[in-house]
Amino acid sequence: MKMRVFYKSLLFLLVWTKTGGEVNIATQGTADQSTTHIAWYATNALDGLNSTCTHTELQSNPWWRLDLKTTYRVYRVTITNRPDCCAERINGAEIRVGSDLFNNPVCAVVSSIPVGATSSYLCNWMKGRYVTVNIPGDSKYLTLCEVGVYGIIDNLATGRTVTQSSTYPGLWTADRAIDSNPDFMQPWSTCSSTDIQTNPWWRLDLGSVYRVNRVVVTNRIDCCPERINGAEIHIGNSLENDGNNNPICAVISSIPAGASSTFTCSNKAGRYVNLFIPGDSKILNLCNIEVYEEDDTCEEGT
Repeated sequence: MKMRVFYKSLLFLLVWTKTGGEVNIATQGTADQSTTHIAWYATNALDGLNSTCTHTELQSNPWWRLDLKTTYRVYRVTITNRPDCCAERINGAEIRVGSDLFNNPVCAVVSSIPVGATSSYLCNWMKGRYVTVNIPGDSKYLTLCEVGVYGIIDNLATGRTVTQSSTYPGLWTADRAIDSNPDFMQPWSTCSSTDIQTNPWWRLDLGSVYRVNRVVVTNRIDCCPERINGAEIHIGNSLENDGNNNPICAVISSIPAGASSTFTCSNKAGRYVNLFIPGDSKILNLCNIEVYEEDDTCEEGT
């Protein structure tokens, strides 16, 4: 067994123990589907009621998709079939997990689920933001009465404590950079921003020491993409100079408007992740920050 996989499994069991049961992360996401029959909406699969179901129109390759809003390692997926009729319509459905809107790897194929029953499918910690259920073929319906997704979050930044050197008036608070929602239609409500100042910074507290493999930074789209130019990513355990004296992972030369760029940190160890722009009359804008730990490559005993 790989040590990193064991760690992820242990964390999953810890969540189970603290909550008195597994946490269904599906309820934190949003759902859509290829078509909708009358009022059988995609969200019906997330309402906790087996009596309300989703339903596509008769079509080729119908699908239902869950957006978890950030990347998770998915342990298992549960599907509840409709209680009244047509149980065979679920036969052959594919459960997919990945970070692409379509064509993600298959976790499992549903052979059959009895009327009104719930079946569980192991996905073995597959990584992804999207969970899709689709039925390949012509003249198909897809009906789901409940979908559950169980796993652990992969983005270390989610739900952590953040702060910044100053806050631009309005809603540009530090936590906007880790809400997994870089809504470019209203960046003032989903991005962080310092006021204009000397050496602005933003800091993420991971709570304990991690080996950071990479940091993903998303720039704002509506204006000012050049503001991110020259920003330094620092990772370490010191709060000296507000954490800006920690070792540098990378220096951002530029990020196009609305784009996300990944910066490799070579498993640099630290509790704090800082973004810092040296110089006078600077503003630091961040629309989304993601932090990922080292890959699961360490064998047991190493």
